[in-house]
Amino acid sequence: MIALSVTDPSQVAEARREATNMAEKNGFGESDAGRVALVTTELATNLIKHGGGGEILLGAYQEASGSGVEIIALDRGRGMANVDACLRDGYSSAGTLGNGFGAVSRQSHFFEVASWQGIGTAVMARMKVGQPESERIPSTSGWGAVSVAMPGEVVCGDSWAVSSEGNTHTLFVADGLGHGPHAAEASVEAVRLFRRFNGHQVPTLLDYVHGGLRSTRGAAVSIARYDTGAPRVTFAGAGNVAGVLAVNGDLKRMVSMPGTAGHKVQKIQSFEYPFESGLIILHSDGLTTSWTLSRYANLQSFHPTLIAAILYRDFGRRTDDATVLVGKWVASREVRALTSSLQ
Repeated sequence: MIALSVTDPSQVAEARREATNMAEKNGFGESDAGRVALVTTELATNLIKHGGGGEILLGAYQEASGSGVEIIALDRGRGMANVDACLRDGYSSAGTLGNGFGAVSRQSHFFEVASWQGIGTAVMARMKVGQPESERIPSTSGWGAVSVAMPGEVVCGDSWAVSSEGNTHTLFVADGLGHGPHAAEASVEAVRLFRRFNGHQVPTLLDYVHGGLRSTRGAAVSIARYDTGAPRVTFAGAGNVAGVLAVNGDLKRMVSMPGTAGHKVQKIQSFEYPFESGLIILHSDGLTTSWTLSRYANLQSFHPTLIAAILYRDFGRRTDDATVLVGKWVASREVRALTSSLQ
């Protein structure tokens, strides 16, 4: 994922170029790449006009319904008093025509805005090849991530992966020791090992990753497996990584053992935690350890990738690679209530 600072109007053009290049690399033709350029330009311009400057994250995504390019705009501005009003064509707080968000929404396959007064705004637009679908379905269960290299580095030393088999969902984050290409080599190898041995129990899986990383500089590793049939989360970690369960704003920080996978781990051990619905959050030490969710009303209602981006925006250290992986599960009774509200 590419992170671009947008604090000056001259940087809008750079964001547009990077977004167009990413679209073309991901199989977008001229017309579809043009839509990506339009959306990026609008979101970057809004950062200047309304957010006092901010950051654009550009990345490719893949999910069950398809793949494409995602554009995330983050600011710490004054926020929106009424998000629904801001999304309507003709509404403007800056003396413009007020068609920006409407245009972005119409050009996107998925579009979501999270904003709180005094905190800032986060916007995510996902785009695929072909004309956008007209229906916008709120996210229920799923996962998403942001993974950003340390400023000045070309590659991110962190990697992440998710695997689902029936009722079992396994989330994985690896933070290569240090940063740069050698850290990336270790974390990519960790993901390869995770995919190869994912059928094993969580502590055995961590042991295989640990042994397989001996030829690399090593990595901090976290694994969280959610069994919806139990329901519980089994967690194992090695090193300075974090695993957190968030349920209705309350946080439960899971236990990671000291050490570095590939070198020395004090003890490979897993822990079980009851969990039915809420958020499972894994992140590298590119985030501070003291973050909370107390000031974000209804945060759990948003797409997991947007939640990850908000945590990155507000708690990222900016002195290391940063990866935030969010798994979101909504209880069946909550899905029924949401479905009824949409009818």
